[in-house]
Amino acid sequence: MLEFASPLQTGDGFLYWAVVFFVLAVIAAAVGARGVAGISMEIARIFVLVFIVLAIVALLL
Repeated sequence: MLEFASPLQTGDGFLYWAVVFFVLAVIAAAVGARGVAGISMEIARIFVLVFIVLAIVALLL
């Protein structure tokens, strides 16, 4: 029987990388690297948004 992968199964890496970049941003902010912290937070935010979009698409399909 054929089973199709839902977007959540193929997009779960987005949430993992969002957490990784968030932790990187927190560490960078703690040591005073504000530029790295800001960029890391933006990347984490984008990954979270992509994950949410894929989760909504998976729920609708």
